Amino acid sequence: MKTIAEHLGQVQANIADACGRSGRSVNDVTLIAVSKTHPAETILEAIEAGVQHFGENRVEESQAKLPDVMSRTSVRVTWHMIGHVQSRKAKDVAALFDIVHSVDSAKLARRLAAALPEGRMLRVLLQMNVSGEASKEGFDAARWQADPAVCQWLAQETREILAQPGLDVCGLMTIAPIVDDPEIARPVFASLRGLREVLAETLNHPLPHLSMGMTDDYGVAIEEGATLVRVGRAIFGERLR
Repeated sequence: MKTIAEHLGQVQANIADACGRSGRSVNDVTLIAVSKTHPAETILEAIEAGVQHFGENRVEESQAKLPDVMSRTSVRVTWHMIGHVQSRKAKDVAALFDIVHSVDSAKLARRLAAALPEGRMLRVLLQMNVSGEASKEGFDAARWQADPAVCQWLAQETREILAQPGLDVCGLMTIAPIVDDPEIARPVFASLRGLREVLAETLNHPLPHLSMGMTDDYGVAIEEGATLVRVGRAIFGERLR
């Protein structure tokens, strides 16, 4: 069986290839190793292999695991919350994570801001459901190109979130449909990139990051402008539960 370091090397090579195809620097793309369901020992092995960014999606699992990892390494790790966050869990998320990818309402943004100690900044991305799948979380943004009212509403919601103290709104996130051919996901990634450009111009606020692409489609996502890719299975293997 391949080690985590060997899997990681292959993923990094694939990222470099995708960057080469799209004329981008590998320094423009941050790999987030999705460590949900995997134990602290596995994360520590990945840290030894050079991983510095990890993604989790369950608050309860993270409350024990993250402090355990941090107590056993001197490496500065960046923790990304990539899963859906219930408003009642905002205080826990604000205490545990450095970046939250899944802000999907002004209400959640207000709760996160209220949970921050004075002087602390929390980086957040706004999750946009640009595919229109009913099973996906996020702002309902599927018709942003076709319906000006949707774009107006998204701009209003984003403006309210930008006004929250302590939140650094630095981009958008989406989850593409799970498909056999990653090319089928390309229009979803292109749509998020287009929406980012419109919102940044409308609000006169830079939104540098696009969190999109997972194990099966991160190459295409990079070609369409992803700056943060969330890769789990290709690094760690199948989920443990």
